[in-house]
Amino acid sequence: MSDQNSPSGKSRTFPDMDDLAARLRFCPQVGRIWLDDNRMIMLHNHAFGALRNELIETIGLQGARALLTRMGYASGARDAELAVKVRQGRDFFDFFNVGPQLHMIEGIVTVEPVRVESDVNTGRFYGEYLWHDSCEDEVHIASHGIGSDPACWMQIGYASGYTSIFMGRPMLFREVECRSMGHSACRIVGKPVAEWPDAEEDIRYLQPHAFANRKSQGPIVVNSRAAVMPAADAAEASRSPVKDLVGASAGFNIVCHMLEKVSRTNATVLLLGESGVGKEMFAQTLHRISARAEGPFIAINCAAIPEHLIESELFGVEKGAFTGAVSSRPGRFERANGGTLFLDEIGTLSLAAQGKLLRALQEGEIERVGDQRSRKVDVRIVAATNVDLRRGVADGSFREDLFYRLNVFPIHIPPLRDRRADIPLLLNHFLGYFCRRHGKSLTGFTQRAITSLYSYSWPGNVRELENMVERGVILAPEDGAIDLCHLFTSGERFESAVLGMDQEGHLSPVNEEPAPASGTTSPEQLVQTLLRSRIPLDELEESLLRGAVELADGNISEAARMLGISRAQLAYRLKKN
Repeated sequence: MSDQNSPSGKSRTFPDMDDLAARLRFCPQVGRIWLDDNRMIMLHNHAFGALRNELIETIGLQGARALLTRMGYASGARDAELAVKVRQGRDFFDFFNVGPQLHMIEGIVTVEPVRVESDVNTGRFYGEYLWHDSCEDEVHIASHGIGSDPACWMQIGYASGYTSIFMGRPMLFREVECRSMGHSACRIVGKPVAEWPDAEEDIRYLQPHAFANRKSQGPIVVNSRAAVMPAADAAEASRSPVKDLVGASAGFNIVCHMLEKVSRTNATVLLLGESGVGKEMFAQTLHRISARAEGPFIAINCAAIPEHLIESELFGVEKGAFTGAVSSRPGRFERANGGTLFLDEIGTLSLAAQGKLLRALQEGEIERVGDQRSRKVDVRIVAATNVDLRRGVADGSFREDLFYRLNVFPIHIPPLRDRRADIPLLLNHFLGYFCRRHGKSLTGFTQRAITSLYSYSWPGNVRELENMVERGVILAPEDGAIDLCHLFTSGERFESAVLGMDQEGHLSPVNEEPAPASGTTSPEQLVQTLLRSRIPLDELEESLLRGAVELADGNISEAARMLGISRAQLAYRLKKN
């Protein structure tokens, strides 16, 4: 979707918002309000003002601003997902402005578009809007009067979060005029983070922890000639590109908060979460921000060590005939002395190995295999698992006493599908890294690629996203953008519907570029579009059949007429699928 701007840069009026208002539902009998499938609440603006003032008084002006900005960011990120459901296939102006219109439906502010320009393929974006009658200005002026700083903190967070998700890269809006500063209206301007010379001033409000997102805000366009890594960095390049925590979602920030709290102690930490969420990365960060940062960080994957070797790997061996060792060798505990020992996939240890580990944790000392003396060790234990250890305790595969020794400070890391607001930062981070690693010059991602990345369920979590972006970097053409066909090449399946109707009534894939606003699509063009999407025939047929039934409001006969087949044929095919 490229250069789909307002004509000649002039402002346009918003499209009719009946399609959005229809998604708002009230059910007073059970105390529920929904916007699409998201639960909403109604809140007195006076009560919001009281909460805002109390935050300012208790955590300070900067702390309150940061908290409300992140709250708005999370709300905007969620609304960006709704945009794809409602207006995919419309021109960029109508498609993008789902967010500003939802902002109005939610009672926050009246929005007037001034200038909106974008080219998703190259990452170019410029948005300028006027905000009238802001609810935040209303409560701020009532309590604090006219001042010298902008006050629409939550709304700026919303605009930044919505646009970052929509564009698939970090975006930043800034309030250049504000009613709380004496202006007649608020004027906001949004651009990619890399295009703001002093973006750090605003980004700090989105980063509650200094150890996160330290290198994730850089420019996305990479010059291939300057991007090839020097030979000295070859070893570094072979490792994972994630060296620092990257994210902005509420779930990510909660984990960072827990890390910060426990980092001041020597408590044992148990990291829980699905495979691929980055448990070792969080463990490394915990070590780096703790008082043990100057000590070693030693990691061991318990699942990768054969059972007969696990004891020598953990505790070391002593030279001698008994062990057959020709030299003494310290184990991981000794090597981690004064630092942190990370035990990954601890749920795979045998019961015998669990017993030996428990003694080391209880006594704070170890014995090398073949040795007769104990050695004191000062080690902080961070364990990780993607299995339910409580269930292991219940079925006898994991020792109860070891579980309670490890479960001092558990931290659950949510899967990527539950923190989709992290995806823009991760895409930006991985794209820049792999462009440098592989010497490629790419502009970013197409709109349909971004849409697909948000609709995918991510069973492999961050690791899968990392691999997919690297695949896209390798396959995408030089100086071009990563498209759908460069990413999903291994049989990945989408949860969202594959086909939809555009505003002209033409059938098109949800993840495909929109049809032109005028004219017709020939059968040959439609076939080429579908073939380029690489959608399996069975999946295409099923989506087409069910889409027709849904469009006909469940009327099988009407759906059959749409498809040009008999009712019996449609019923048979639906049953077969």
